[in-house]
Amino acid sequence: MTPAPTPAAHVHAGADAPVRVEDATIAYDTRVISEHLSVAVPERSFTAIIGPNACGKSTLLRTISRILAPSSGRVVLDGADVQSYGAKEVARRMGLLPPTSLAPDGIRVADLVARGRFPHQGLFRQWSAQDRDAVAAALEATGTTELSGRLVDELSGGQRQRVWVAMLLAQQTPIMLLDEPTTFLDIAHQYELLELFRRLHAQGRTVVAVLHDLNQAARYASTLIVMKDGQVVATGTPAEVFTAGLIEEVFGLRCLVVPDPVTGTPAVFPLAPEDPPAEAGALADDSQEY
Repeated sequence: MTPAPTPAAHVHAGADAPVRVEDATIAYDTRVISEHLSVAVPERSFTAIIGPNACGKSTLLRTISRILAPSSGRVVLDGADVQSYGAKEVARRMGLLPPTSLAPDGIRVADLVARGRFPHQGLFRQWSAQDRDAVAAALEATGTTELSGRLVDELSGGQRQRVWVAMLLAQQTPIMLLDEPTTFLDIAHQYELLELFRRLHAQGRTVVAVLHDLNQAARYASTLIVMKDGQVVATGTPAEVFTAGLIEEVFGLRCLVVPDPVTGTPAVFPLAPEDPPAEAGALADDSQEY
């Protein structure tokens, strides 16, 4: 059996967490998404944010990244309010992959990926061999080297998604925020990309991803943040969080939760309305150990 993913160095989320949201109220104009929201991301974790549609997952990620400022409360990044940093300083500490992005007309793949190096450049530091190597490594890691000379507009949705991931990798931030990173990808490329994020996590990066596939979240994440109606309803490891009761409460989905035969992590199997209750002995027991 393949062992479940383990963080490079597990640190419980708390006062020393690299990213914390403290008593935040988050709103778009007058529409409040979350009130008094507090959550922390463990250092060097692979944290997956899960929950039903419109529960506030992406809004939480946008708030952490400083795109959206809370109307009250704050986001703490490396011990300071994220709003106190300049834009380039934030971009050197964490990078964001949004769910959809628009590339400038006529830009080629290599030039788009190279834009990930912008936070590291300044008046006295222009393009360097380090920048060139970072772009080359990002293209190779995402399997897009052969696309480097092509126009981004000519690529398929899946190819474009991998190019945007390459730009994020070229940014070389210790914290990576990924909003639905497997969007537009076929199943093989989804797992290929998740394996890449697993490797980056094992190398010491803190990875925070909004994921929709519960089984992918359980297999790859070391920590889960479960949201419903703008609030965090559970945090912990997949084995701690994934129970049939919680999934039915949060997603309205009757299911069976059993060990994944490959990794031993929880695996979710939906039940149809006509299926009998999930009471297949220890397999359906919420206290099942993984």
